[in-house]
Amino acid sequence: MRIAAAVAALILLAFPALAETPPAGTAAKPAAPADEVLASWNEAARKVVAMAEDYPEAKYDFKPTPEVRSFAEQILHVAGGNALFLDAAKTGKFKEQDPSRATYKTKAQIVALLKKSVADDAAFIKQTNFATPMKSPFAPKMMSPMAYWFDAAGHMSEHYGQLVFYYRMNKMVPPESRPKK
Repeated sequence: MRIAAAVAALILLAFPALAETPPAGTAAKPAAPADEVLASWNEAARKVVAMAEDYPEAKYDFKPTPEVRSFAEQILHVAGGNALFLDAAKTGKFKEQDPSRATYKTKAQIVALLKKSVADDAAFIKQTNFATPMKSPFAPKMMSPMAYWFDAAGHMSEHYGQLVFYYRMNKMVPPESRPKK
């Protein structure tokens, strides 16, 4: 016990700011739920959008095996998932439908669709009432808006992980794994 007290005293001597009590009324306020959710949403989206923009268009139809989605279809699925979460949040109804590769023929079209889906959901998150439960699009239950939108961000993150595999199969390094300047 004496050792712990001595260590604490040494830490406070080395870092006196830790011992200071903040002036009244200046304590950090916790982030609002919408801000926390939006930060998670934007971080997941940033990684997927970076991949969609970075991946060579010539490899957009690459599939690791014939049974799975191509890189382009993965990005279209993410955009479709974003639209699904937004539509379900607005209507309470679940309608899954991935945008068609036949409709979105170019990398530019696919990236634009993904960015629009991300922006549309972010705008809705900003105006969401986080005190009112929402219906889950995947189960007949109600959930907090925070859990709902974390699920949506999680969907993007799951596909980010799959897209990393597409990069590695093509002997490429994903943008997030590259050395930072």
